[in-house]
Amino acid sequence: MLALFPPKGSAQNRMWQKYMLDHSAGSRPYFVYSPANYQVGTVVPLVVMLHGCTQTAQEFAAGTQMNMLADQYNFIVVYPQQENAYNQYLCWNWFDSTDQSRGNGEPAIIARIVQVIERDSSQWTIDRRRIYVAGLSAGAAMSVIIGATYPDIFAAIGVHSGLEYKAATARNKVLKVSRRGGPDPLLQGQAAYDAMDSYARVIPTITFHGSSDYVINPINGNQVVQQWMQTDLLASNGVYQADFSSPSSTRVEQVANGRSYTVYSWNDNNGHELQEYWKIDGMGHAWSGGNYNGTYVDPLGPNASLAMYTFFMNHPMSRPSIHEIIGPDGAFWRNLRKTLSGIFHANSTR
Repeated sequence: MLALFPPKGSAQNRMWQKYMLDHSAGSRPYFVYSPANYQVGTVVPLVVMLHGCTQTAQEFAAGTQMNMLADQYNFIVVYPQQENAYNQYLCWNWFDSTDQSRGNGEPAIIARIVQVIERDSSQWTIDRRRIYVAGLSAGAAMSVIIGATYPDIFAAIGVHSGLEYKAATARNKVLKVSRRGGPDPLLQGQAAYDAMDSYARVIPTITFHGSSDYVINPINGNQVVQQWMQTDLLASNGVYQADFSSPSSTRVEQVANGRSYTVYSWNDNNGHELQEYWKIDGMGHAWSGGNYNGTYVDPLGPNASLAMYTFFMNHPMSRPSIHEIIGPDGAFWRNLRKTLSGIFHANSTR
């Protein structure tokens, strides 16, 4: 990991750092924003932000204003950056079958970036139960993939103007699914559950989509919600049974001098909200409530960044993941080493 000078033009350059990850799947730069008053040793959440096509990490940060929220609520934000060498339009390759499974391609790169930050205790102290990922468009589609392939790392996901898991599995299918929607979300829900493998757990999701999005048809937003309903049904062993047509609550609101929108939510059997779906009237392919300092934003919509942060904070990792239990440093091995050490000590003192 190599630290570089922060980009010019940032209002808070001293808190914005660029790094480079070298990985077997390819190298990627990433930018980390630390709040102005952050002190190492203070345990804080981590939010991964994945930009859309033709965007840079800097533009995405400026448009979403997630860094301002980080200053206000004290959390770390990381912005992985796609490069032209891997996609000429700077899209995350969510449609490539080699980038849709655990341990491979871009999901592995993004997970590794998180692990590097998490382990660098000299700069940050990350709350492992509060690590999240959100994205726009291609970044949103990759967020869905990340949720399915690394549920042991990410507590919840945010999907803005995105697509369901494996909506496409080849580049030549992207245009069709973007305009008409992907495969049956029940089937894709099963596929996402299968991708979780032994790490399977219920993943809370918050989804945003504009009703006038002509780049990623709004049907895709519906399918994201339905796909995760099926995935979570399977991951909960049938306990979570949500009906897309019968949300637990529905509210219609209006941004002052801005757009109207509807928020649907679905609760689990204990009454805890598990999914939110924000549909913004008349909004196109843009980050809702964003700032014109960035790209692909609609300031007239509700504040998606704040809504996602609020949702995330209400959904920490609910229980130890399989990785944490039996992984190299997990509780299983710690307890085993402790037991063996005790036996060895007892025998040596006889």
